[in-house]
Amino acid sequence: MNDARQTASLASDTLSVADAQRDMRHAYMDGAPGILTSATVWFVASMVCLLQSPRQAVWALFIGGMLIHPVALALLKLLGRPARHARRNPLGTLALSTTIWMILALPLAYAVSMLRLDWFFPAMLFVIGGRYLTFETLYGMRIYLLFGAVLALAGYALGSLGASAAAGAFAGAAIEAGFGAFILATARRERMG
Repeated sequence: MNDARQTASLASDTLSVADAQRDMRHAYMDGAPGILTSATVWFVASMVCLLQSPRQAVWALFIGGMLIHPVALALLKLLGRPARHARRNPLGTLALSTTIWMILALPLAYAVSMLRLDWFFPAMLFVIGGRYLTFETLYGMRIYLLFGAVLALAGYALGSLGASAAAGAFAGAAIEAGFGAFILATARRERMG
């Protein structure tokens, strides 16, 4: 009997997967402000690559990357979203875990750049592509499967073709901007509809 009560108590303290995903979509506007902020960081890195050097562009992406989350939260607040998921939302742990996984993968991308500098941005496309794949579960939106796959395929193609560091940085900016704009438009349409 105690097990049944405990199970019922746990159920009332947590959200269903669909409710948790709905909460994440509402709080973070389907992830669009974060993607668009990231696209901006990639664009800045691509400009640094062209105007300064690829090595400085690597640091521009790293340093700018640290600003993505706080800038995205500020944008969400300006757009009238809570920028915070429900405390009992179990998907909050997934969001944190994927962030930690991405941070742990950064030294690997940096090590790749020590072997061949123009491989850094393709390696980062793999890293963020893998992270965005998990957003399909986080937000319950299949578009993230396509988004992650396009980033990874772009990373593979750029690395295989020996593309310049600037091409890799511009590709990251363009892909994120395109998907970010699409996801933002979808979020706004759903909010109005």
